[in-house]
Amino acid sequence: QVQLVESGGGLVQAGGSLRLSCVASGRTFSNYHMGWFRQGPGKERESVAGISRSGGSTAYVDSVKGRFTISRDNAKNTVYLQMNSLKPEDTAVYYCAASLRVTTIMRMDGVDYWGKGILVTVSS
Repeated sequence: QVQLVESGGGLVQAGGSLRLSCVASGRTFSNYHMGWFRQGPGKERESVAGISRSGGSTAYVDSVKGRFTISRDNAKNTVYLQMNSLKPEDTAVYYCAASLRVTTIMRMDGVDYWGKGILVTVSS
């Protein structure tokens, strides 16, 4: 199994920044494509960003393009989500996710492992 633990969430004012971290353990981290999902109040969970095993390819949902950056450090078994220019609509529980298949890392039904989630609250 793979265990995923998120950190770095909290309360931030609109326009501010946060960096989420997700530390993986249990299996070889570099075997997995990684991603971030989020679920806001009254909303369905959605994919936010994905990154390939090597970090060479990334993808983002349109609503965060230009503001969020996903990255990974395989030596540290960690994936990051740098969130800049935060908006109140970014308020959500953010979930780290791992998949063996790059084609499914941004699909809920393709995720093999989930973190417990971490709350990000953006105040206006």
